[in-house]
Amino acid sequence: MDNLNTHNTASLYKAFPPEEARRIARKLEIHYTPKHGSWLDIAEIGINIMTRECLNRRIPDIETLRAELKTWNEAYNSAPTEINWQFSNETSRIKLKSLYPDIDRNQ
Repeated sequence: MDNLNTHNTASLYKAFPPEEARRIARKLEIHYTPKHGSWLDIAEIGINIMTRECLNRRIPDIETLRAELKTWNEAYNSAPTEINWQFSNETSRIKLKSLYPDIDRNQ
């Protein structure tokens, strides 16, 4: 789950009565994604493509949804697109300098 301000259990209590919110919250095991992960952009792009190409209409039931997603996923995976990964260790140490220790200073 990303770190959007609505992506937490408190939002359940805004949407549902307390008993129902508590019931749902107990079923969740939330794992937040890193806030500064360039891979996350790639994942979000993939989800956006899936939404536009497969989920851009009303789907009547869960069985149809599963079948549509399976068909879309198989077609999507059969023609993979290469990712031009541009964020190297060197660029990360420059861009995220405040997050990295100064190794030379500690010697």
